Amino acid sequence: MRGLASRRLVKLVGVTVLWSQCVLATSRPIASPRVDELIQGIPPRPFQALTGSQFAESIAMLDGPQRERAILRELLDGNLPSFLRGLVPVELAGPGVNGRAMKATIFVMPDYLAIGSDIDFLRIPMNLETAIAIAARFSFVLPTRKMVDAIYRQSAYHFVPEPLVAGPSMRSTDYYRAHNDRIATQARVRGIPLGPLVSGHKKDVVLTNLLARTEGRIAIYGWHRPNGAPIQPLSTVHGVCYADYSHGIRLVSDMAIEDGTLRFVRDLLQDSRLAGALSDEGAMRPVLVGSAAPVASPHCGLGS
Repeated sequence: MRGLASRRLVKLVGVTVLWSQCVLATSRPIASPRVDELIQGIPPRPFQALTGSQFAESIAMLDGPQRERAILRELLDGNLPSFLRGLVPVELAGPGVNGRAMKATIFVMPDYLAIGSDIDFLRIPMNLETAIAIAARFSFVLPTRKMVDAIYRQSAYHFVPEPLVAGPSMRSTDYYRAHNDRIATQARVRGIPLGPLVSGHKKDVVLTNLLARTEGRIAIYGWHRPNGAPIQPLSTVHGVCYADYSHGIRLVSDMAIEDGTLRFVRDLLQDSRLAGALSDEGAMRPVLVGSAAPVASPHCGLGS
């Protein structure tokens, strides 16, 4: 944890210096922070890390908790494609203090979390506790419903949703692979490259105040059709340990620009005066957007 705290301190110092330089140089809104400042919490990918195909083979016979532990281990070790580190700015707006409109810029991964290399990767669903643990370690947060809608509108490419047959197999590794293959085929046929912001191919695991009212649940939303309407309305029907092939984890940097000032996303979401730029539910409960989620889970078996 000392190493994590040191990286966090370096990040905060770097962002503070950047902000100070911008304020001294101009009275206009500050420029976007450097991407390398925002991804310092993500370890470099190990030289001999598993590819997506190799990882899929390695978890083929594991049960749910074992698979979640394997996902957690690979991602915390930095085994994710390099293109996911190229964060993309997304603009939002909403009501602010005294009716004045607030504008915000968040910085998001261009696609859903995946394991492997740029050449061979597997977009990997996971339960809420795994997702929160990874987001916290990387200094990221999960999106709100409003963020998901903005990401869809501002995406350079929109995938056409490709649901698979519903049933118990939805939670299997075979389904994870099959759906990832369909997305890859669609990208190849349509010439969709790696790096630009893309959406429409998964439901998002999201933050919502419904989670504070319905304890022990996971919230999902999205999977937009080409007309912009989501297949999945905001739902907390599933338990916190649930994951299936249709889920994706889109990480959002915990640093954003709101009205020209660098701020922590979690602080903005907890401030009733400012949260409207990032959330259509008003301020978020602090427990939902904290930056220190435990890796060992009392519910889903991550620590066993």
